[in-house]
Amino acid sequence: MRPRVVAIANQKGGVGKTTTAISLGATLAAYERRTLLLDLDPQSNCTAGLGLRPSAGEATSYDLLLGNVALTAAARATEFPFLGLVPATPDLAGAEVELVGMVGREFRLRDALAGDALAAYDFALVDCPPSLGLLTLNALAAADGLLVPIQCEYFALEGVSHLMTTIEEVRRFLNPALSIDGVLLTMYDERTRLAQQVADEVRGVFGDLVFETVVPRNVRLAEAPSFGRPIHAYDLRSRGSQAYLELGREYLQRTEAADGR
Repeated sequence: MRPRVVAIANQKGGVGKTTTAISLGATLAAYERRTLLLDLDPQSNCTAGLGLRPSAGEATSYDLLLGNVALTAAARATEFPFLGLVPATPDLAGAEVELVGMVGREFRLRDALAGDALAAYDFALVDCPPSLGLLTLNALAAADGLLVPIQCEYFALEGVSHLMTTIEEVRRFLNPALSIDGVLLTMYDERTRLAQQVADEVRGVFGDLVFETVVPRNVRLAEAPSFGRPIHAYDLRSRGSQAYLELGREYLQRTEAADGR
């Protein structure tokens, strides 16, 4: 089956995009799905969250977008079986400026992933920056599906309306086949009435697109990136780890059933 490219995006920052990219990627790898993480955020937290620091001269997502290297040269193996990474550095911020003057600037990532570039993988998860600039547009233009994390806090839906408008524009002009794979509720605190109210509101807006799995607010999830470890390798028994394991099962049931895998 054709590899599935999934953009993990939300215009609002601090909603758990990178945590979800790393944790879901590690979960899919744990289920023996060959998974590639593409760090498309200049903050490069996805790269750091796996304990990697690209050295000078190493190929990164910056080089991939500018067409300087092929995906095989930019992708790196990690210490975790079935999990690879295209790392990023803060230099990626310059790519947004350089892309402006390029022909087909919204399709640079799609072109880099075309053909047999992803033949070695089942899934490619793209960690997007908290903006709707050219980097995120590249991810949406290249993606088969979109996963939207939304935190269970006040202003949870702030920015999501803009994202949905952008999705419609992307479908119209760049990628008619883009689907929404799901909406993920994150940072859920069952002790507060607000969290339940937000969850109900999100489910009222997005219906069946919202995953049944809810990611709780969890200290171990917050600690794991500082140790350069996915949550499963840092604390498998934590509530955060168990939530993402359940999300992986639910996600595979949705996507593989839809793809006939």
